[in-house]
Amino acid sequence: MRTLMRALVRIDTALFKQRGHLFPWAPVAMAIGIGTYFGLSSEPLLAIYPIICMGALLVGLVTWRFPGSWSPFGWGICLIALGFCIAGARAHMVSAPVMKWRYYGAVEGRVVALDRSASDAVRVTLDDVRLENFPAKALPERLRLSLHGPEADLQPGQRIMTTAHMSPPQGPVEPGGFDFRRHAWFQRLGGVGYTRVPVLTIAPPEEGIAGLRIFALRMAISSHVREVLPGDTGGFAAAVTTGDRSGVHQATLDALRISNLAHLLAISGLHMGLLSGFVFGSLRLGLAAIPPLALRWPVRKIAAIGALIAATGYLALSGGNVATERAYVMAAVILFAVLVDRRAFSLRAVALAALIVLTLRPEALLGPGFQMSFAATTALVGVFGAIRDADLPRLPGWARPVIGVLLSSAIAGAATAPIGAAHFNSLSHYGLIANLVSVPVMGTLVVPAAVLAFLLTPLGLDWIGIWAMGIGLDWILCVAQWVSALSGAQSFVPRPDTVVLPILVLGLLFVILWQGRLRLVGFAPAALALMIWGQAERPAVLIADTGSIVGVMTSEGRALSKPRGSGFIALNWLENDGDGANQAKAAERWPVQNGRLRFIAFQNGEIVHVNGKRAAAEFKSCRPDQIVISSVKLQIDGGCRIYDPDHLEETGSLAISGDKTISAREVSGGRIWNTTPASR
Repeated sequence: MRTLMRALVRIDTALFKQRGHLFPWAPVAMAIGIGTYFGLSSEPLLAIYPIICMGALLVGLVTWRFPGSWSPFGWGICLIALGFCIAGARAHMVSAPVMKWRYYGAVEGRVVALDRSASDAVRVTLDDVRLENFPAKALPERLRLSLHGPEADLQPGQRIMTTAHMSPPQGPVEPGGFDFRRHAWFQRLGGVGYTRVPVLTIAPPEEGIAGLRIFALRMAISSHVREVLPGDTGGFAAAVTTGDRSGVHQATLDALRISNLAHLLAISGLHMGLLSGFVFGSLRLGLAAIPPLALRWPVRKIAAIGALIAATGYLALSGGNVATERAYVMAAVILFAVLVDRRAFSLRAVALAALIVLTLRPEALLGPGFQMSFAATTALVGVFGAIRDADLPRLPGWARPVIGVLLSSAIAGAATAPIGAAHFNSLSHYGLIANLVSVPVMGTLVVPAAVLAFLLTPLGLDWIGIWAMGIGLDWILCVAQWVSALSGAQSFVPRPDTVVLPILVLGLLFVILWQGRLRLVGFAPAALALMIWGQAERPAVLIADTGSIVGVMTSEGRALSKPRGSGFIALNWLENDGDGANQAKAAERWPVQNGRLRFIAFQNGEIVHVNGKRAAAEFKSCRPDQIVISSVKLQIDGGCRIYDPDHLEETGSLAISGDKTISAREVSGGRIWNTTPASR
């Protein structure tokens, strides 16, 4: 009994020492609730939400009325419940029709977004959609098309028409993998597809719609920038000014990713921070240089207001995607702290920004952008705060910026590396070097030049700023090409189990947020997560949900059943294996091809892949020891296991390990976004 009492006293003392440092745990608790919602295998009944809310309200009232050392746990329960309910509410609020079957025919709609696909094709998003002979109530709110036909000069707001192949958003390419169907649900994207025929304009751009006016302005600026700076440099400049990445080709994107410089392409925390910081510093220095103003006006607060206005304009100009919204919230919280005379860079500010983002877009928690952005920011604020509080000897003036850039790049890189590896299955070994010689150029040349171009626009001299931007961006692209070409620039890691990343992140958050020596305990779960990751085993067999491709693990790596086609699925499988081979090389590992049929030994039997009607015509019968995967419906005898479209339509993609077969439908569960497509 005494031992128990001593333990309770120690817990009470430890919690008392955390007073004043508990607010940064609020978004952690809220994220646990959001993660719980998305981790469920079935959609909660609507009646569950009021019960949870009432329970949380009761806990909150008791915690408020009878405060004590246990209060943080009570408020934590309330925040977990709040996160769960916010995620559920958001999922139902964005509900929109989703296609239930494959469709080929006329597609008409209004252009509301443009980007570029992984296959380097221009991709257009349409709303106000019309499909031939399609029920009005089942029409998707938005569709996305990849344009593989002739070049089309698309304008924001114009109505276009083409003939396209459309299908519902696909589920994970393997059980437990990235669920594009869930991602599309929160974008209200009801169908995806492609066209190889010309796109026709049937109505000019619409006027008077605020969102389309901003989109048109973005595209006009992007087009102008690319006229001044041709090629990928212009595409890069357009991406960092307007968020339009359609002018950057896939080879350049690959070089930026391998060199760990891809974050410079997306308008995120770095760009928003650099822009806000540059405007804030310029206004403050400019006003301070005028003694009558500096002595009478609150120069620092005026500069903060100016920086906030600039950041707001940048948010609108960038298209307001999730990453930019997140960066804007963070910048706005910091600038607001300046206005109310509070410390701008603190874990409280980071926590407040995270709470706002999670409330507005709870689904952002699952994305690498949110995770990497807040991991880097939390680590930077935590480490530099510890250095500040340690009262270390002051460095010489010339050494501070050098050490600052070196430390910032190293800390941010270390904080984001495991998250990036978990999502993208790769590590950039020379990313620190690339960032050290590129990020300063972005901050000292590219961003100031962009502001200069904006200021000179009324005089028609914006080309001066754009030209200066091009110098800096050319340097960054040269660094990316050089680093990506180095031997061993990139290595690949297998996809971790689902539990790895949450355990790793919670452990490291405990190290940063907890006060006192007990924080070192957080390294234990982080180490455990890395050990689990190191023991990850990949499925022996992977089967696409269409039956169009099969991957079987061999001693040389995963063997793919065909060298071309289903490239997105093949690439994801190989990346998740931690395999750097391309599809063609992986197809060379497949040992036997008999006509159009492909055979490979598996366990005590054989796997047969039947791809297409001609291959099905060649396949007459099967044996009980065979597993047959077909992209067309099969009607054969022999007692073999058959996975054809009728079966795969119900299960989604499949993974076979030993005697166990797991389906994507089983792992994803019966969620609101996970409807079973119906054939037509």
